[in-house]
Amino acid sequence: MSKTLFDKVWDSHVVHKIKDGPDVLFIDRHMVHEVTSPVAFLGLKNRGLKVLFPEKTFATADHNTPTINQHLPVKDLLSANQLKALEKNSKEHGISYWGLGHEKNGIVHVVGPEYGITQPGATIVCGDSHTSTHGAFGAIAFGIGTSEVEMVLSTQCIMQPKPKKMRINIEGTLNSGVTPKDVALFIISKLTTSGATGYFIEYSGSVFSEMSMEGRMTVCNLSIEMGARGGMIAPDDKTFDYIKGREFTPKNGSWEKAMKYWSNLKTDKNAVFDKEINFDGNKIHPMITFGTNPGMGINISKEIPYADNQNDGIETFKKSLKYMDFSEGESMLGKNIDFVFLGSCTNGRIEDFREFTRIVKGKKKAPNVTAWLVPGSHKVEKAIKEEGLLKILNEAGFELREPGCSACLAMNDDKIPAGKYAVSTSNRNFEGRQGPGSRTLLASPLVAAAAAITGKITDPRTLQ
Repeated sequence: MSKTLFDKVWDSHVVHKIKDGPDVLFIDRHMVHEVTSPVAFLGLKNRGLKVLFPEKTFATADHNTPTINQHLPVKDLLSANQLKALEKNSKEHGISYWGLGHEKNGIVHVVGPEYGITQPGATIVCGDSHTSTHGAFGAIAFGIGTSEVEMVLSTQCIMQPKPKKMRINIEGTLNSGVTPKDVALFIISKLTTSGATGYFIEYSGSVFSEMSMEGRMTVCNLSIEMGARGGMIAPDDKTFDYIKGREFTPKNGSWEKAMKYWSNLKTDKNAVFDKEINFDGNKIHPMITFGTNPGMGINISKEIPYADNQNDGIETFKKSLKYMDFSEGESMLGKNIDFVFLGSCTNGRIEDFREFTRIVKGKKKAPNVTAWLVPGSHKVEKAIKEEGLLKILNEAGFELREPGCSACLAMNDDKIPAGKYAVSTSNRNFEGRQGPGSRTLLASPLVAAAAAITGKITDPRTLQ
């Protein structure tokens, strides 16, 4: 029987099928952070349980961490307590812990791939919705809630209904200035934020096969923003080259054995999906959002749509524009902005900093712009310095902060003030997501760089 990539990975991890109910799924890798784990560990303590397989669980501090002066005590009491709890719980249960100051510390979905924890054909969960990032390696990865974190810690299994399967195929050659972030925002603008609800997506076609692993991670990261349970891309030579030799990947004979399995992780020719969607890569342009959900995105050179042209949710559409203080039919180009944020688990990798630096090289940051450049990990931070990117950024008037989730969700000190506009490379633009009253415009590192230099929404192709 022909199977999809998703079927092959899912079915091989089913421990038990509950009649008319969910599957009991074995989890290969469990990643935890300081926000969604304390209550889960407390649940274990109250029940007198230990973590079943501590070697399969990895802990890092990222959500509540400051991005400056990390060597000093954390000022926020709640954040400090959560960080202490994660360190204490990890030590008690024998879990690898990468806290502030640790050389491996960084955003959970950045450090996982960096150290080879993320592998093809694996099942990966974390108490964070953007766990789907790891699907770029041909893994089934999805976010879970706190009670489920406790379930995985104690049993290494989780109960999940099997999602439906969707394939999104994009062929063609991307235009100049179009990045994986633009591809993802384009898809979401077409599907809406609920268009993939109930599905697990496989991305296929030349556009994805030609992407770097960093780019694939960006696309899979944003699967959640179209309502999907997760997204994945079949592993290929790029995947294997990326993970080979990393700390937690198989070595020597174990590598050869793993490769035999990984090489078969692709959708069979006659496999059937519940839904298939095709797009033309040539029709994708640099994107930017104008509203308060990731589906409200447009070609950066186009005008904001009219409410009457929306199929549904007209009142919500109007409410969103009112919050953003935008009007129907307006051009996004030339709109003044106040902040630029480069970072997050969506665009906080070295490739993103290379792209940003390519635009700002030899130019100067606009005086009206506050820019937060936050690497996704210490490994990324180190590469920025070693590749000479930091020197270029400093000469252009930018400073580099320390690793963390930063302004993506404003659970730390990096908050956009009320009424201010931020061009952000993160994943969500909900009302107040980056701070109470803040206004977020989601975009690629190239669009963010162009805005940082000009102080307004600018097509990056005009600066290349």
